[in-house]
Amino acid sequence: MTTAQYVAAIDRLRARAFPAQRGWSDTGLCGPGFHLMALIAGGAPSGAGDPVTEAVEEAEDQVAAELGALVAVLDARWGETQIFSLWSMLTRRMEGEEIPEPWDELCTTVPALHLWQTEGRWIAIGAVRGGDGLVAVVTDVDPP
Repeated sequence: MTTAQYVAAIDRLRARAFPAQRGWSDTGLCGPGFHLMALIAGGAPSGAGDPVTEAVEEAEDQVAAELGALVAVLDARWGETQIFSLWSMLTRRMEGEEIPEPWDELCTTVPALHLWQTEGRWIAIGAVRGGDGLVAVVTDVDPP
């Protein structure tokens, strides 16, 4: 996908109504108050015994470049991004606190998000842990 296609996909998510129940749609995981979509699907290639191969590093570099380009476009549209770490949320989750969706799902897969708020909805994008995937989220659920 190109940056323009990522933006178009996010715009489609923003225009969709949220479903009444958690489940899967044609764009990914969704539920009351959220849509979560993989813009770049993870799945790092396996190396010859070495966990950090050139292919994995190239995939991580590509995701970082795609993320940077998308952040620049969305910053121009909605203002400067807030970088939102999910580390403390993950820690609270591990200690037994109930974290609302989509934040519960996100804190287990994404270390930090670029976050904007517009028209009553949060838009977030982030690289999956390990750097081999990129997700987008549209939600009306405030970060806990």
